[in-house]
Amino acid sequence: MSSPGTTPESLAKIKVGIVDDDPLVRSALGLMLGGQADIEVVGEATDGQEALALVRTSAPDVVLMDIRMPRINGLEATRRLMSEPQKPRVIVLTTFGADEYVVDALAAGADGFLLKDTPPPEIVSAIRAVAAGEPILSPKATRTLITRLRAEPTGERAAAAGRRLEALTEREHEVALAVGRGLSNAEIAKELYLSIPTVKAHVSRLFDKLGATNRVQIAITVHDAGLV
Repeated sequence: MSSPGTTPESLAKIKVGIVDDDPLVRSALGLMLGGQADIEVVGEATDGQEALALVRTSAPDVVLMDIRMPRINGLEATRRLMSEPQKPRVIVLTTFGADEYVVDALAAGADGFLLKDTPPPEIVSAIRAVAAGEPILSPKATRTLITRLRAEPTGERAAAAGRRLEALTEREHEVALAVGRGLSNAEIAKELYLSIPTVKAHVSRLFDKLGATNRVQIAITVHDAGLV
């Protein structure tokens, strides 16, 4: 019987699938997540093809997806998972050497992007956030990716980005600039003297107003407008 104040939802564990061709990575992630009371690892896969089978048989809520794998890589596997009847949320895990793939990963439908050197507590927090519907992108990765991936915008791209940003309120504009600089919600809250829930609310509105699905897309829009 549930104790007072609990609900079936609060008791449910987040089911996680781990997809990586490196057995040491799978083992490390499994050990780390196995110690979390609210997370259950329901299966592992060594490539994208096995990931599809894992999702169909174990129905994980969140999949930790490597990019570079044999047979079907993480990008293609993510695309295919998005067409599954019970599609999971996907967090792509990669190394600095694979940063060039992040835009493709996010476009494929990934809900998060983390570097493999992300501290374990942040990976756990990211799983919880993504499971709750909050896209996650490592601030460290944001700064690196913006530097490496974006080319100088054309006049047309810059004008389009500027028009999108014109629809923002003054405060939303400030939050968008902070996201463009790679700041986390906590860092934005401190800088703009806002609460973290208020920052999250502003970021959610930015997703809607800018037609973005993740923080990288907000950051690229800000860059294309020439504001960072």
